[in-house]
This record gives sequence, C-alpha cells and structure tokens, in this order.
Amino acid sequence: MKPIKKIGVLTSGGDAPGMNAAIRAVVRTAIFHELQIVGVRRGFCGLIDKEFVPMESHSVSKIISRGGTVLKSSRCPQFKEADMRKLAYRHIQEAGIDALVVIGGDGSFRGANRFYKEYGYPIVGVPGTIDNDIYGTDFTIGYDTAINTAIEAVDKIRDTADSHNIIFFVEVMGRDSGFIALNTSIATGAEATLIPEIETDIQDLCNYLEYGRRKNKSSGIVIVAEGFGGGNATDVAQKVKEILPTYDIRVSTLGHIQRGGSPTCNDRVLASILGYNAVTTLLDGVKDVMIGNINGEIVRTPFEQAITRHNDINQMEYKMSKILSL
Repeated sequence: MKPIKKIGVLTSGGDAPGMNAAIRAVVRTAIFHELQIVGVRRGFCGLIDKEFVPMESHSVSKIISRGGTVLKSSRCPQFKEADMRKLAYRHIQEAGIDALVVIGGDGSFRGANRFYKEYGYPIVGVPGTIDNDIYGTDFTIGYDTAINTAIEAVDKIRDTADSHNIIFFVEVMGRDSGFIALNTSIATGAEATLIPEIETDIQDLCNYLEYGRRKNKSSGIVIVAEGFGGGNATDVAQKVKEILPTYDIRVSTLGHIQRGGSPTCNDRVLASILGYNAVTTLLDGVKDVMIGNINGEIVRTPFEQAITRHNDINQMEYKMSKILSL
C-alpha cells in the first residue's frame, strides 16, 4: 500500500448522535500525523458528485456536542451500480485521496467492502448507528443517546398512563434489532417487550396484561420494536383491543426523535476513541476493517464479518425484564 498523505472521511446511512465527535477525532488525528484531510459531503453520493471539502482543525471546533452530522448523510442507492462506483473511484484518484474513513452502519460497510474488493482501495469503518446491531463492537455510536432519549420519553408517557389508567404501546426504533426496545423496557420498568428476535403470541400478551390488572395494575407500558414480527405498535394495539375491548389503549411512536439530540458522554467518548483508531489503523497499513470496542479493547473486524454477522440479544436480560415486570 502506498504511503497515505490524504484521508477522506464521510458519514453514510442514517444519522446517529456522536457522528460529529467521530468526524472531529478523524480530522484532528489526521492533522496530528501531518496528513491532509478532506470531508466528503452526503456519504457515498458525495464521492459520485465530487463533493469534497478540505478540513482544518478549526473546521471541527465545537461540533462534539452536536447531533446529526456536519458532513450530511445519505443512503445513496446509486453506489450499488458498478458505473457509479467507477466514477467515484476516478474522482477520488483525481482528488489525491489515498484512503477513506466511513462512519455508518452495515449498509455503509457493504458499500465500502464492495469498493475495496473492486479497487483495493484502503477503507476503514467506524460503526455509527443507533441500532447497535453491528458485529465487532459492544456498542455503536449513537446507541446510548438513543436509549436515553427513549427512556426520557417513556417516563413521561407513564405519567399520563398512570393518571388515566391507560395501556400505552410505545414503538421504538432499531430496525431488525431489539436492543433499543429491550434496554428501554428494562430501564423504564415496562410491563412487556416485543422484539424481532423473540416471537410473542398476542393472546399470551393479553393474558399477561390481565394478570397485571388482577394485581391492581391499572395502567401499563408495552415497548414494541419497529421490526417486531407481529406488526408495528398500532397493529399490536388493535389486536389487543379486539381481545380486551374494555381496556383503554393508546399508541405512541417515538420515531426519529431517537436519532437526534446532543450525544451523551458515552457516545462522545466512544466516537472519539473509534475515530482516532480509524486513522491509526490506516497508518498501520490495515484496510477493509471496522474499528470496534469490545470489553474496553480496540478490535479490528474485517468488513466481511461485520456485514454478515449481528450482535445477539442477551437472553438473560430478556428473561430478567419479564421477571422484573411482574
């Protein structure tokens, strides 16, 4: 691999709190090592459209506390086309960018891995997604902020539920992963949790809610992950209402509020650590890997593993959530 003199950094896919902290770490680590650093706007679309922005240390001043991404992001379906990737590679070569740091989720890493296979181009990934479903790291950037946002919202919803004897079905994000739902449920003392990883029968859920009513639980919170196989929160609530017509049932979908806001301390620190190590990994001559943090140690996971495997839900935590909600 030829010596790296200029690095590009981009954010791809859904935004996540802490992405700006990761950008800041990449930029300032590159500058420390006397490298040029270029920001690529709008993810992989920026490679195709040649949206390159030279960055200096002051370019990332005061962004560590900001949500979203100053470089903007996109999902860029065009990058799936070979001709578009070829155009992106040509633009990178013309700009003299020797390597890339890609901050995003598994979809972003699939694109990065495909690009590496075609051109042997040095790329290192940093896991930025609220879903926490990326293999090769204990936590992804944005996850901690997202669950804290969800917890705050559910705590407020419970006040209304208790005041009016309502069963609330609260839908949280997470795509096909139940991490946000499960940990939000544990932290808020929810009565039930519906996640993609575990099948839940609606009749069993109704039986459980009736059991709670017999124990003088006049209200309740049911957390529903958006990827739950039995439908979204509205679908589940309607099914429960058909079985328990006397119950006052409402639905609240938290939606994209979970992706915004100032990142927590955990997300800022994690993003800084991963961004720093992304640059040093490239300087070590390592490419086509994702930088993760497992048990406090930096781990370099090949993209092939990161995109084909997923973090698993802790079964003990799920069992515990049911016991603690009795």
